[in-house]
Amino acid sequence: MKSLAAADSRQITDADFAKFRDYFYRKTGIHFDDSKRYFVDKRLIERMAATGADDFRSYFMALRFERGSEELQHLVNTMTVNETYFFRETYQFDAMVNGMLDEIARRKRPGGRIRIWSIPSSTGEEPYSIAIYLLERWKLIDDYEVEILSSDIDTQVLHQAERGIYSPRSVAQLPPTLLDKYFTRQSSGDYAISRDLVQAVEFSRVNLSDASDTRRFREIDLIFCRNLLIYFDDVSRRAAAEAMFDALNPGGFVCLGHSESMSRITSLFQVRRFPAAMVHQKPLEGGQA
Repeated sequence: MKSLAAADSRQITDADFAKFRDYFYRKTGIHFDDSKRYFVDKRLIERMAATGADDFRSYFMALRFERGSEELQHLVNTMTVNETYFFRETYQFDAMVNGMLDEIARRKRPGGRIRIWSIPSSTGEEPYSIAIYLLERWKLIDDYEVEILSSDIDTQVLHQAERGIYSPRSVAQLPPTLLDKYFTRQSSGDYAISRDLVQAVEFSRVNLSDASDTRRFREIDLIFCRNLLIYFDDVSRRAAAEAMFDALNPGGFVCLGHSESMSRITSLFQVRRFPAAMVHQKPLEGGQA
């Protein structure tokens, strides 16, 4: 009877949902509308059970004042969706190696550093796809020092990315020659990515809505921020766009998801059209892209 009573006490009321939604938004910039109510309630109840909280009030008090950042990170890990695969939306990778990087390189000294930032990293498919594209398709790869940085707010997916083990579904879009070249088939049927590629990417936890997290990212030349801003509201999107603007070198580029548009968020960036893709550019000093 006690367990049934405890289960009943863990129900989430409308007021509880609104209170949690506001708190989570302030901490992460991620906004849950009413259509996500079932998703949020289910995961909140799971965390309440995992922490031994008898009801929402005691859980929420502990979240705010006792367990602090550790429990919030558990919530972030369970509330964020990480759906991705290798070579997703390759038209932007084509624009990278056939246009953007050549333009960036012309502004660098020979052997200079080019910095690419992938956020969110999810489980690593995007930054590793960038690395493979560079190695296979950018003719100047040996002439510059290229750094690939990749960040996510979810520490669980960062651990998976650094582990580098992928399901057959994740690698299904890779040409067989590249799958053989950069992956090793495991007895489980999964694929382990080359450790050289793992070491080529620097992973870190970053909350794009937290200035204390993003201010350490500077002198970036190219940002991939795809399908993240759709989870933000207008205020959070603007803050994220400003953080990316500050991180970029003049003339640097941002690639967003196919349903996202920087022009609806801010006027800071200029639209650039390459044969393969439309992207967004931070103006060069003097206002010319």
